[in-house]
Formats: sequence, structure tokens, C-alpha cells
Amino acid sequence: MAKAAAKTTSKSVTSKPRAPRSKSPNNNNIEKASEEVLQKLQEIGIDEQLQRDIQWCLGSYRSDSNPVGLYDNLRKAIAVLKNEKDKKTKGVTSKMITDLEKFVEEQA
Repeated sequence: MAKAAAKTTSKSVTSKPRAPRSKSPNNNNIEKASEEVLQKLQEIGIDEQLQRDIQWCLGSYRSDSNPVGLYDNLRKAIAVLKNEKDKKTKGVTSKMITDLEKFVEEQA
């Protein structure tokens, strides 16, 4: 008894594996901005409580993608950085502060 020939289809189905869904660009930006602010605070060695809060919120954000805590802490960081700029602390620039303010205001 002969075996039946395998059916061939005229359509070529080539599916690419889906890339994991990325977070929206704004969410990636909040993470990046928070990491940069955290790094700057660590370099200067100021406001350790704010540093810990940002670190905790980054971990929380990576877990649940809720950026509210990061925005709150970035607002606090703006005030701290402005204070350091007034003291003429090396590494704190007006551009950094204004960019951070624009970013937070855009998201509000």
C-alpha cells in the first residue's frame, strides 16, 4: 500500500519570532533619567535618603512599571540639585536641571 503524499501549501508561512513588547519610550526615559540623577547624587555624595528612595523606586518600577514614585523623587532631586547649583557644586549644571525639569513637566 502506498503512502499518501504530504500536502503542500502554496502559501509560505514564515513567522518571525516576536520581540518582547518594550515599554513606551517615556517609561524608558523615566528609568534612564532616574538612573542619571541617582548617579549624579552618588558622585556628589549628597542626600543619601533621596538616593535610597530613588533606588527603591527604580526596583519597584522595574517590577510593576508604575513610574509615580520615580516622578515624585525626581521632583525632590530637582530641588536638591538647584540647591547644590547655588552652592556652586562641581558637576551640577543649569542644563542638567532644566532638562530634568522639562522632562518632569512633560509627563505631568
